[in-house]
Amino acid sequence: MGDGGSAPLHRHEGAPMRIRLEKRPQPSRRWLYLSPLLAVLVTMLAGGALFAALGKNPVEAIATIFWEPLFGEFAFYYRPQLLVKGAPLVLIAIGLSLGFRAGVWNIGAEGQYIIGALAGAGVGLAFYPLDAWFVFPLMVIAGALGGLAWGMIPGLLRVRFGTNEILVSLMLVYVAEKLLAAMALGPMKNPEGMGFPGSRNLQQYPSAHNADLIADTGMHWGAVAALIAVIFAYILLGRHVLGYHIRLTGQAPRAARFAGVDPARLVLFCLGVSGALAGLAGMFEVSGPAGQVSIDFNVGYGFTAIIVAFLGRLHPFGIALAGLLMALTYIGGEIAQSNLGLPAAAIQMFQGMLLFFLLAVDLLTNYRLRLLPRPETA
Repeated sequence: MGDGGSAPLHRHEGAPMRIRLEKRPQPSRRWLYLSPLLAVLVTMLAGGALFAALGKNPVEAIATIFWEPLFGEFAFYYRPQLLVKGAPLVLIAIGLSLGFRAGVWNIGAEGQYIIGALAGAGVGLAFYPLDAWFVFPLMVIAGALGGLAWGMIPGLLRVRFGTNEILVSLMLVYVAEKLLAAMALGPMKNPEGMGFPGSRNLQQYPSAHNADLIADTGMHWGAVAALIAVIFAYILLGRHVLGYHIRLTGQAPRAARFAGVDPARLVLFCLGVSGALAGLAGMFEVSGPAGQVSIDFNVGYGFTAIIVAFLGRLHPFGIALAGLLMALTYIGGEIAQSNLGLPAAAIQMFQGMLLFFLLAVDLLTNYRLRLLPRPETA
């Protein structure tokens, strides 16, 4: 007979275990750098399972994506494409990372990319067929201003009316896509194109063509701009008071206000810069690799750049490496589609897995897993 009280808790050998998330006193620097590598590895494993479910050899598919562009039979052709594909991703991601660090969430870089392309191409086509050195610099300025103007719309609405920049910037992507279609079918339509939608080919207009600076290397002005953006972002974040304000606002908003940071000005700066860089990426793309304004000009670089920004830990040099890695998946994915018959949707899902697993693994930066025995009642 007991005394009527509750039985004491005790643990038996072999009792089932439980997992508990325990917050770290400080974020782990080790996991800060290990989590992207682990996310890539887990993505390969999950992607292999996906490809196997589609009836493809998973090892061959993963090798085709990551090995073939660098060391395969036609690597001499694919390697320059790393810069061609990676430059717009890095350029856009650098701009996004500044806002993300400050808690300003620009999800509409795809729209700013489109508007920058339209503005830049519009200037180039307006001067056609004039052969003059100043045409391309004017296109660069127009592309940056077009993207900046589109990025300032959610910025001004948030500052003036308190709207959510995530929703506004995202909805503006669909507006930009409609404008792109309207321009490709209307004012920018090639009058010599026999009725087909799309503008003149800017690759055939020397004054407006973003050609390789060194033949067959992929090093065009877009790649140069991406490198300059990486260097300036590193200096801004590490050496300038504005970079300190960006980091402080993201980590401790209340402390930033007490330190005299103007939240409205910071929001406009972050959205304006990210919009301008996205617009530049669009201008360099439409005047170079893409060559013309077309209905399907945008290929999702603005959304993929979000993955690149987080995969690079919002650090400029990390973003540069992440951009090249994502470019590798683009090129390798195209090879896998051609050689192995993988559907394009599977490659896009594979790329999306990278962000999903990065966010999942990133939990270990701020939390540790503790394995504890489950208590049992007598």
